[in-house]
Amino acid sequence: MIDWASPGRRPRRLRAVLVWAVYLALAAGALVAVWIGVRGALAVDHLRSAQSTVTAAAQAADDPAAAVAMLAPVGADTAAARALTSDPLWRLAESVPWVGPQLRAIERTAAATDDAVTKGLAPLAAIAGDLAPEALQPAGGVIDVARLASAHPAAAGAAGALRRSADEVRGIDPAPLLGRLSGTLSHAADVLDAAADRADALGRATALAPQMLGADGPRSTLVLFQNNAEWRSLGGVVGAVAQIDADGGRIALSAQGSSGDFAQLSAEPVAPLPADVQGLYDTRPARYVQNVTQVPDFAVGAPLAREMWRRVHGSDVDAVVAVDPVTLSYVLRATGPVRLPSGDELTADSAIPLLLHDVYARYADPDAQDDFFRSASVAVFQAVTEGRAEPAALIDALARASSERRLLIWNADAETQSILDGTPLQGSLPVSDSTRSTVAVYLNDGTGSKMDYYLHPRVETAWCSARTASVHVELRSDAPDPAQLPPYVTGAGVYGVTPGNALTGVYLYLPPGASVLDQRTSGDAPVTSGFAGGSHDGRPVVKWSVEIPPGALVSLDLEVALPSTPILDAVMTPTRDPGEVAAVGTCRFAGVVD
Repeated sequence: MIDWASPGRRPRRLRAVLVWAVYLALAAGALVAVWIGVRGALAVDHLRSAQSTVTAAAQAADDPAAAVAMLAPVGADTAAARALTSDPLWRLAESVPWVGPQLRAIERTAAATDDAVTKGLAPLAAIAGDLAPEALQPAGGVIDVARLASAHPAAAGAAGALRRSADEVRGIDPAPLLGRLSGTLSHAADVLDAAADRADALGRATALAPQMLGADGPRSTLVLFQNNAEWRSLGGVVGAVAQIDADGGRIALSAQGSSGDFAQLSAEPVAPLPADVQGLYDTRPARYVQNVTQVPDFAVGAPLAREMWRRVHGSDVDAVVAVDPVTLSYVLRATGPVRLPSGDELTADSAIPLLLHDVYARYADPDAQDDFFRSASVAVFQAVTEGRAEPAALIDALARASSERRLLIWNADAETQSILDGTPLQGSLPVSDSTRSTVAVYLNDGTGSKMDYYLHPRVETAWCSARTASVHVELRSDAPDPAQLPPYVTGAGVYGVTPGNALTGVYLYLPPGASVLDQRTSGDAPVTSGFAGGSHDGRPVVKWSVEIPPGALVSLDLEVALPSTPILDAVMTPTRDPGEVAAVGTCRFAGVVD
């Protein structure tokens, strides 16, 4: 019999126990590592599957019923990912150095994604039928605004839940994460951000659209049609105007007019302008309806248009909306071609050249031009109100116009207008903060003509150093020989500009606190230009006036001092070409140092 308690054997026994303990600990650790590794890999696979499905469904967001059908399997994936990353062993392993941050990131992402599905997407599924394209189709000329309004609580709640989930994932510190995991989480945040943005847009639409369609009583809206062939900061000169009345979802075109109707108001401003606005634009925006979109803040110009309409037509409208021919071309993709009284067929492809170019060659009389514009707008309006527009395509058209700042909305009621806070629909000045510095480049015609049809802008921004940036503005004219153009298009020198040349006022809005260090102009032809300055709502403004001959290319480069932010970008006046947008470029000032 072995005496385990004997002094000689005690050390050997202790060593054996320790060895076995180490073996067991290693084996247990290996099993835990395998357990966590397998579960983690499965969880990540489920998350990726869910993200892929949500991304695909987002592309079908203009058809909620179809999108909801695509989202059916997402809940199973997110629930599985959450279950796989919430057991006691997983939580215990989260305290292990290096490994812990990876596991916590996966666990937080799984939980946030599952919350997005259960608290965000599930409520949207419940109202999908009320937002299906066929539900938005006018029946007998009436839109079911009650049905649309009933979807708002669920849409708003879903938007909040999705935004919280997106912020949770975006708030995970990526620094300690492995590259592949960091990329997965970044993609998850992007997907949730996109879903939250779309739900937010849906929530706002279901709050605002019923009101503007007369759900709570009669509503009137003044529509301003901007002409991109003669630039103004927000798009183009206002030519045709119309009043649209709505009551209980029934819409009617009640009155129309043109810029000539407002000539009697030109002697005195219809309302005072802020001192900084008047310093930049004089009183013209308050005296001429053509110039109400010259101020690059629709909250300033829209009330001026409303007051002008009241004085001429005696009607106090509840809202003002601005659109341009590019917006009409998008809508025509939803309605299909429409026939005009002139015999022309207006299509998505013909709208821009017909309304911004061909009409001037055909009609020398401005009144005849205005009649043509009015007939085009009426034809498109009737196509929409008669239910000829494919609803999903119409939603897509309006969303695109909004994102390009071609569709602007102002409501006289401040509470109603606040629904649009932070959206491009408000046509507000750009906002810069600790994460983003935004430059704005606004274009205004000084020729008194339609020569801007032939001008093509290019805007680029770039960081030069931690505290300096480069802003590049380029204007190119592809105008033909002026002898080939009608006097109405060239301006005929009425305002002192050589026929065929284009005089452009470029207003560069810099972020608050920025200052110009250097400025350079260049051109491949003799160019007449000048500079002026000012400010607007705390933003420094540089005005560059330049006259551009046919075939010329001119440019301005600014070196700007401003605090560094992760993002530097720019916005610009929307032109007739949707591809002409501001972009990130390269620094034009070599040798700049901090």
